[in-house]
Amino acid sequence: MTEPRVRPDPAFALLGLYESALPEVYGYLLARCGDRVLAEELTSETFLGAVAACRKESAPQVSTGWLIGVARHKLADHWRRKAREERGLRLVRDTEPETHDPWDEQLDALRARQVLESLGAHHQAVLTLRYVDGLPVGDVAACLGRTVNATEALLTRAKAAFRRSYEEKGGRDA
Repeated sequence: MTEPRVRPDPAFALLGLYESALPEVYGYLLARCGDRVLAEELTSETFLGAVAACRKESAPQVSTGWLIGVARHKLADHWRRKAREERGLRLVRDTEPETHDPWDEQLDALRARQVLESLGAHHQAVLTLRYVDGLPVGDVAACLGRTVNATEALLTRAKAAFRRSYEEKGGRDA
């Protein structure tokens, strides 16, 4: 009778990569969401999701690039949840008064980030994936779970909303 063989947990491959990949995954998420707490939460979800994916039969090769892809999907999931919540609360939500920061007149990058954060989650997602991450429209559509045509239409609306908001906040033509 042969002894049963114990297969090592494939998630251990992540353990060796964890220390080098953690700052890259966290930095990727922080640069796109601008919120430390959210970036930490999404980083945690990314590694938990990666462990679950590693344990599947057709587990992918573990790498930092693959973890960034998992993080991208976790961020897109967050934006979808946020968009659903906003739709549900749209009629009830009170708008918060805008705060005026004198740095906004001097730094266009800060104004652009502020404008992006003021947009709805679906507009933030499509603009970030397309212009910050530089993904082609087809890949953006796949990340958001939409068709290419629907994504192109969303991208057009998001750019128009960004331009209007940017100009209202005192920016030049976007």
